[in-house]
Amino acid sequence: MMNIRTLNPIADSIFDYLEPARYAVSGDAASPVGILVRSADCRDMEFGPELLAIARAGAGVNNIPLERCARAGIAVFNTPGANANAVNELALCCMLMVSRNVIEGVEWVNKLTGADIPLQVEQGKRRFLGHELAGKTLAVIGLGAIGVMVANDAHAIGMRVIGYDPYVSIEHAWGLSRAIHRGNSLEEILPQCDYVSVHIPLMEKTRHFLNWRAFSIMKPGAIVLNLARGELVDNAALLAAIEKGVVKKYVTDFPTEELLNRKGVVCVPHLGATTPESEENCARMAAKELDAYLRYGNIQNSVNMPQCGMTPTGSYRLCALHKNAKNMVGQISSAVAAANGNIANMINASRNEIAYTLMDLDDALPEAVTAKIQAIDGVIRIRTINTNGNAEG
Repeated sequence: MMNIRTLNPIADSIFDYLEPARYAVSGDAASPVGILVRSADCRDMEFGPELLAIARAGAGVNNIPLERCARAGIAVFNTPGANANAVNELALCCMLMVSRNVIEGVEWVNKLTGADIPLQVEQGKRRFLGHELAGKTLAVIGLGAIGVMVANDAHAIGMRVIGYDPYVSIEHAWGLSRAIHRGNSLEEILPQCDYVSVHIPLMEKTRHFLNWRAFSIMKPGAIVLNLARGELVDNAALLAAIEKGVVKKYVTDFPTEELLNRKGVVCVPHLGATTPESEENCARMAAKELDAYLRYGNIQNSVNMPQCGMTPTGSYRLCALHKNAKNMVGQISSAVAAANGNIANMINASRNEIAYTLMDLDDALPEAVTAKIQAIDGVIRIRTINTNGNAEG
């Protein structure tokens, strides 16, 4: 039985993969080999030596200490695309609401009194005159799972869409409508766009991605949407841009004290992925990734380890996380061969400074051999797994 600790309430769909016969899942599980988390802050948590993986039921992982986990050989997973439709629908909803001044109109009409409300409505509605989206130009910055959906659906309702992502994957590029224009730089796209929607991950190099420089070249009167991460936008620069009329409205899913009740700012209470469908999709995907890693050593959608996996072909599997250095695989293979072990299949992958090797073996390795492999300079962590998914070490 393997213990899994949950740090947030999480959908029961996790049990599609974390079967009670194999896993004990709870919020107070002792010495967990896996952690499931949504928004809880893990950055200052102490992790036990038995912890093998953390799965985040969502896309962002800024609440997890990725480098510390990598040094300890703890794989961190996220769930890209599982909440994409929920965020996409909210982005379209927000564009429509702010363009048609729906929020202001609803607030106004709810304050009316008297028997002649229909007359008051007809006389006052023009103060909420808005614009249609059809024919307007939208910049979608970041063409991952969410950005592609926003771009395609915005085009479907008649918008001219420019997509910008220097690192777009082949998989996501295939999902993008051929009608989406390609932008080569912010300098090219921002001066011509009526709407800007940001869908990039938060990293050190993307912090304050929309800053003084970006707002200085933006088309006057633009509407900016940020449903990705609050820190992608420099709030001081944004508020100055609103005062100057460069930004007409800013919609964010990440309210802060400095943004509340400010002219032109619409704060949404972090509703991007807050749907039962999204929460179930994220939970199910996170649980599937965790199960695949704990039972078979396969890594998919890790943010700090190489993507690597194969169908088991031997009776036992050796999983080795190690430095991406010369002769690491050779040293591990030699240790297996010296113990008369037969390697039925093998795969190796690397990511920056870390590499991962899976070896399927006909027989279990003696503890002395696994200890020898663990002692190799550059090996971060090893474990052996039998074909039933029960960790042997």
